[in-house]
Amino acid sequence: MTDDFSQSLTPPVSPFAADSLCELTPARPPCFCCSETKDDPSGELSLEGYIARGSLKRLLLRLDPAPADYETDTVEIFGFPWVTETALVESTKLLFCLMRQKVYRLETLVQSSSHDFGKFLNVLYKDLRQQCVSFLQYVKVFVHRYVEPISPPDAGPSHPYEEMEAQLPSSLLEELFGITLLIGRLKDLPANVQSAFTIQNQGKIFPPSWHLLHLHLDIHWSVLEILHLLSHKMQGQVVYAHQFVNLTGENLTDASLFEEHLCSLLCDLTGLAIGKYSKVRPTEILSSHHYLCSCTKELWVLVMHLLEYRNKVLHKQSFWSYMNTLLRPLVSGKPAAEQFSGLPTHCKDPLGFTWWLVTHVAMLGQYSRNGTIQNEKNLSDNWTFVEELLKLTGNPKVSISASFTVPWLGMSGLGTLSKTPLALLEQARSCCSPSPLHSPGHTQLYRSANSFHIFLRVLALCLAQDRAGGVPQRQIKGRIYSKFSSKKMQELSEAGLMNFLLLFLVVAQQVELEDVASRACELLGFLPSNCPPGHRTLIWRGQLSLLLLFQRGLDVGAQANWLASSFIQTAKEFYNKNTDVSRRLALWGPLGSYLEGVAEVFETSPNLSLSEEKLLNEGFDWLLPACRQSELNSALGFLQIVLAQLRRVHQRSVQLAPTLAWAPATTSVVKERHLSVATTLWAHFFPFLRSLRLSQTPPVQLADAAAGFTLLAFDLPGSAPQDLQPNPVQSIMQCFGWDDMLHPLLVTRYLPHLLQNSELVSSLSSSSGVVSGSAQGLSVRAWFRCVLQQHLHKNADGSDSRTARTVEEQLCELTRLVLRLPEVDNLLQRAGLQPTTTRLETTSALEMFVKAVGIVYSGLQVLSERSAMVTKALEYIGDILKHIKPSLVSKNQEGLQLAYWTVGCIVKHWSPLLATSKAQQLLFRIVDGLLLPHNLTQQDKALRDSLPLYLQVMASTVSQSQGAYLKQQLRSVTRRYLNHFLPASPSMGIIANHPVLLGACEANPTVRGTSFLQFKGHAPPPRLASVLMFLLELLRRNSDSDPALLTLVLPSLLRCVMLVNEPQVKKTSTDALQLVVERCAAASIEGPCEQMITVLRSFVEENEGVYDRQVYSVLETVALLDPSVVQALIPNLSLSLRNTEHKRGLGKNIALRSAYRKLLCLLGESGQAEITSLEAD
Repeated sequence: MTDDFSQSLTPPVSPFAADSLCELTPARPPCFCCSETKDDPSGELSLEGYIARGSLKRLLLRLDPAPADYETDTVEIFGFPWVTETALVESTKLLFCLMRQKVYRLETLVQSSSHDFGKFLNVLYKDLRQQCVSFLQYVKVFVHRYVEPISPPDAGPSHPYEEMEAQLPSSLLEELFGITLLIGRLKDLPANVQSAFTIQNQGKIFPPSWHLLHLHLDIHWSVLEILHLLSHKMQGQVVYAHQFVNLTGENLTDASLFEEHLCSLLCDLTGLAIGKYSKVRPTEILSSHHYLCSCTKELWVLVMHLLEYRNKVLHKQSFWSYMNTLLRPLVSGKPAAEQFSGLPTHCKDPLGFTWWLVTHVAMLGQYSRNGTIQNEKNLSDNWTFVEELLKLTGNPKVSISASFTVPWLGMSGLGTLSKTPLALLEQARSCCSPSPLHSPGHTQLYRSANSFHIFLRVLALCLAQDRAGGVPQRQIKGRIYSKFSSKKMQELSEAGLMNFLLLFLVVAQQVELEDVASRACELLGFLPSNCPPGHRTLIWRGQLSLLLLFQRGLDVGAQANWLASSFIQTAKEFYNKNTDVSRRLALWGPLGSYLEGVAEVFETSPNLSLSEEKLLNEGFDWLLPACRQSELNSALGFLQIVLAQLRRVHQRSVQLAPTLAWAPATTSVVKERHLSVATTLWAHFFPFLRSLRLSQTPPVQLADAAAGFTLLAFDLPGSAPQDLQPNPVQSIMQCFGWDDMLHPLLVTRYLPHLLQNSELVSSLSSSSGVVSGSAQGLSVRAWFRCVLQQHLHKNADGSDSRTARTVEEQLCELTRLVLRLPEVDNLLQRAGLQPTTTRLETTSALEMFVKAVGIVYSGLQVLSERSAMVTKALEYIGDILKHIKPSLVSKNQEGLQLAYWTVGCIVKHWSPLLATSKAQQLLFRIVDGLLLPHNLTQQDKALRDSLPLYLQVMASTVSQSQGAYLKQQLRSVTRRYLNHFLPASPSMGIIANHPVLLGACEANPTVRGTSFLQFKGHAPPPRLASVLMFLLELLRRNSDSDPALLTLVLPSLLRCVMLVNEPQVKKTSTDALQLVVERCAAASIEGPCEQMITVLRSFVEENEGVYDRQVYSVLETVALLDPSVVQALIPNLSLSLRNTEHKRGLGKNIALRSAYRKLLCLLGESGQAEITSLEAD
C-alpha cells in the first residue's frame, strides 16, 4: 500500500469532509527522549518519557492512559480523521498497515540519508515517529476504554459491529505480533542504527537513525503495555490469534506473546550491556552504568516496575526471576534457555559482567513509579542469586595474610592500616553500613578497597539477614571460628592480623558480641608474648576496638583485665634500664597506641560505669618515669583526656540525679564507679606529677594535668588521697600554684585553669582551710612573683626565648583573671580604679593593683582595719626581695629594671603603710638590698631610673616616723648615689637628670638638707665643678626660704669663692652663693639673717690670720647682695684685724687695712664710722 491515498480509499470519516467542530489532534503522548537528559546514574529521567508523564503510574493503577485525550467524536490518525469509538474495531488492519508504512518510510530514509540532515528533514523524521507513537497511544486508550471480555454468543442474530468487536482482541494480538516481526529485535538492528545510542545532543537536530532507534524502543515498550492492558481487560480470558493459529497450526496467545517479547527485550538489553562492559575499565566498574542512554535506562526501570507489579498482583514471575534465568547459563557457561536465545556468547568475563549488571540494575530500583529517587524498596531482594555468585567468586584456599590487592588498583589499595581503635572500628562499621548509592564512598569503593574489604561488606550483608540464604548466623560464625587455629594465628603477618581483627569486628557487630569478643581474645592469646611490637600494637588496637563495641551496655572488666596484664608487662620492659634504646623506641609504638585507644574508650563512654578503670593500672607507674619529653607529653595529654571525660560524665550524672530519684540505687552505683575511676587516677598518676612540680624545665602539659586533678578534687573531694585531706583543692594549689619555688611557666599555666572556674573561686573565697593565708591572696602573691620573674627566661643576649614568650602569653591571661578575683575587684572598686580594657598590660595592671592597695589603706580610719590591711598587703607581695633576687644577679636589664620599678611603685604608693611597725622592717630590707648593695655593676640603669622615687618615699617616711635608722640610711643613700652618678667633668645635660637631684626636687627638705659639699681641711672635694653645678641646679629648681636649710651649704660655698680661682668653679660658686644670700635676706623680714651672720662669723674666725684679704673679698660679694649681715660682723672683723696685727708685732698692716677699708666702704654709715675708728688707731 502506498503512502498516499486516493479519494476512493477513504476512512469512515472522509478527510475531504468539512472541518470538524471539535479538535481532532490530542496532546502529544509520552515517548523515549534523551535529548535533554544528562548521562547521570542518579539523574532525573526524561520529562517527555513514560515515567515522568505518569504513564507507568496510570498503567499500574489501572487508570485511563490519557484521560484528557480522545474525548471528541473524531480523532486524527496518520493524517486522517477517524471515529474515535469505532476506528480500531472497524479498521484494525488498515490502521496497523498505515503504521507499518510509516515505519518503513523512516527505515528507507535511514538507508538513503547522508550525514547532512537539515532542519526540514529533522521535522519529517520527527513527524513520522510521532504519528506512530500517537497511534500506539490511541490503541492503549481504546483498549482501556472499550475492550471488554468476550461474552457467550446469543442464540439470535448479532450486529455486524458486535461480531467485529468480538474479534478485536484476536485481531489486535495478530497485529501486535506482526509489528514485532516488522521491527525485529534490538540486537538485529543495523550498526548505523545502533550507533545512534551514543549520539550526543546536537541542538535537538538528530539523524533519522536516532528517530528510528527510539521509535523501536517506543514500540517495544508499547507492545508490552498493550498486552498487559489487554490481559487485564479480558479479566483472565485467554486471547488467541485465531487467524495465525489457523494458518500455522501454532498457538499464539496474549500471554505467550507477552512472555516471548519480554524475554527477547531483556535478552537484547543484556546483550547491549555486554557490549558496553567490554569497553569499561576496571577502575570504572562502579561508576560506569550498564545502559547506553537514558532511554534504555528508563526502559529498564519500566520493565522492572511492570514485572514487580505483575509478580505481586498477578502472581507472575518477578523481575529477578527472569534476570536470574537469563544470567545463570552465562555464568556457568551452559547454553541459554530457549526463551533467551540470541544472547551474545563473546562476553570476556561472564562472572564479572554478571556482578556488574546485577549491581547496576539493583541500583535502578531506587526509582519510584513517579521517576523520583527514594530510599524505600521498589525492587525485591535477589539474595539467592547473589549467594550463588559468591560461591563462584571466592577462593577457599586463600590465606588471610594475603594482600587481597585488586590488580588495577596498584599500590593504592595498600597501607590502609587504621591508626587508632576508633578508626579501626569505623573501618569495620563502614563494611557493615554500605554508603548510599552514588555517594563518593560508593563510587570510590572499587578504587580504594581491596577484595577482602569487599568480602567483609558482603559478609556483613549476609549476617544482617535474619537467615542468610537459609543458613543461620551461628553456622556462619562457626565456620569463621573453625578457620583459625593456634598454628595459623602464629603464622599471621601484620596484614593478616589486621584482616583478622576486621573480620571479627564485622562479625561482632552483627551477632553475639560477648561470644565473638571472647573468641577473638582466646585466639589472640595464641600469639607469643614476645611477638613484634607491630603485632602487639595491632592486638591492643583490636581489643580496644572490641571494648568500644561493649559500650552498648556490657561490662568490659574481663576484656580489660586481659589487656591490662599485657600492658603492664610491656611497660615494665619499657622501664627496665637494661632494655636496649632501639627496643625501647620500638616498644613505644604499642604503648603509645594503648594511650590513644584507652583515651578513645573513655571519650566515647557515655557514663564510665563499665569497669573502664581497669585500663588505668599499675603499668602507668612503670611507664611514666621512663618517658622521654615527647613521650611524656603524649602520656600527659592522655591523662588530661581521661580527667576531663571523668569530670564531664560525673557532672552530667549529678545534673541528672534529680530526674532519677526513683532509682537511687542506679545513681549510687554510678557514683561508686566514678569514685573507682578517680581513685585509680590518684594512685597511678598524681604521685608522678607531684615529683615534677619543682622541675626547672617542667613539661608543657604538667600544669594542665595538675589543674585537671585539682578540678577532680573539687568535684570528688573524697577520692583524693589521705595526704591531701581535709582540703584537697587547697593542698594541690599549694603544690602547683602557690609555692614560691615553682617555675613561673608552670604557675602561669596552672592557675588560669582554676581561676576561670567561678564555682571553684567562690568555694575558695568561703573556705577556711588555707593556713598560710587566703586562697585569693596566695593567688595574687603567685601572680606578683611571676610578674617579677617574667624576664628570667630570656636568652643570654636579651632576646625572647620560647619559654619567655610562653610565660608572657600565659601571664597576660593570669593577669586578666587575677583582676577579676572578688577580693581584687573589690579593692579596685573601693580605690576608684577599674581596668579600661579587657586585656591590661601586665606591668600596668600591677601598678594599678599596688596603687589601689595604697589608696584603700589611706582611706581607712579604724586602727584594726588599718592593721588588717597592712597584713593583707604584705601577704599580697610575699617575700618580694626573695622574688627579685634572681633578677638582681642576672644580666638581664629588663628583669633588673622591672624589679627596681616594681619595688619603687610599692614604696611610693605604700609609704604610709610602710611607715607602720609591721611593714617598716620591709622598707629597711628594701633600702639595704636595693639601694645599698655591695656591688652596683648591674644596677646602674635600673637605679638611675628608680632612685628619685625611692628618695622621695624615704624622705616622706622619715618625716612620718622620725626613725633614726631610716634617717641614717637616707643620708647613706644620698651620699652614695650623689657621687656615683656625678660626672667627672661638669655636664649640664647629665647633672640635670641626676637621680638624687630629681628626688630632692620632689622630696621633703630633709633630703636636700643633707650636707654633701664638704672640704677636707683646705682641700676641696673631688669633681668640685660638677658638685657646684649640681648644687646650683638644686637651688634653682627649688624655692626654699628656710635660712637654717639654706645656710647648711654656705660655709662650703664661701670656701669655694675664697680659695678656688678656676673660672667655671668661681662663677658657679658665686652664682650659688648669690641664690643663698638673696633667699636668706628675703626670708629675714625683721632684720639681718641670724643664721647667715653666724655662718659668716665662723667663716671669719676660721680664716683669721691666714686668708684675711680673701675673706674681705668674699665678704664684699656678700655685702653687695645683703649689706646688713656683713654690717653685723664689723665688730668681729675689726677685732680680728687688730688681733692679726698684734700677733705679727709689726704695727699696722697697711695692705690688710686697705682691703678692710674697701669692704667697709660698701657698708654705709656703719662702715664709714668704723673707718674713722680705724684711722684713730
